[in-house]
Amino acid sequence: MIQLHYYPGNASMAPHILLEELGAPFELQYVDRSVAAQKSPAYLKLNPNGLIPVLVDGALVLYETAAVCLHIADTHPQAGLAPALGSPERAHFYKWLAWTTNTLQAAMIIYFYPERWMNEGNAQGAAELKAHAEAKAGAMLDQLEAQFASHGKDWFLGERYSALDPYVFLMCRWTRGFARPARSRAQLGRYLERMLARPAVQRVLSKEKLAAPYV
Repeated sequence: MIQLHYYPGNASMAPHILLEELGAPFELQYVDRSVAAQKSPAYLKLNPNGLIPVLVDGALVLYETAAVCLHIADTHPQAGLAPALGSPERAHFYKWLAWTTNTLQAAMIIYFYPERWMNEGNAQGAAELKAHAEAKAGAMLDQLEAQFASHGKDWFLGERYSALDPYVFLMCRWTRGFARPARSRAQLGRYLERMLARPAVQRVLSKEKLAAPYV
């Protein structure tokens, strides 16, 4: 059975939503970040980077959230979570997945942990860096907004819900502390309402014991 090593509200939330959407059996393995369990010797054997999530699927041990989402989509083709291989739509699916994890998420990590890029005790520098990261990520939200405006459909790629939607939802959720969060934008605000209405998302919010505001 598939095991997903997760922490509430973490990047693991995206594959957790996908697994709930599928309705296939899987197990959640809680990784307690409050005691740095992701840095324990046992966990580092699964992911030497000490990051969450990790997916265990039989003999396969997989980390990196985008790779986990792709694996879930590829091993459940009947669910239609990704466009057809070789199609232009599939190419754009890859583009947006890479952009979400390598560009938007990278800026969000700086926003949440600016002290990692500062000398110890440099609170002013960390505050300035956090503000710059928020501004940079805010401009990227405008790109997400424009994507929805370009097709006028319900889901990120258009008419069909895909493995990108939980990831985009997660990134938008992480902006809820921004001065201008994703929910404040017209297209993204309606999109987040549609995502929150999905039973799979509601189950994840409940299982991860997350409190409102959700986005």
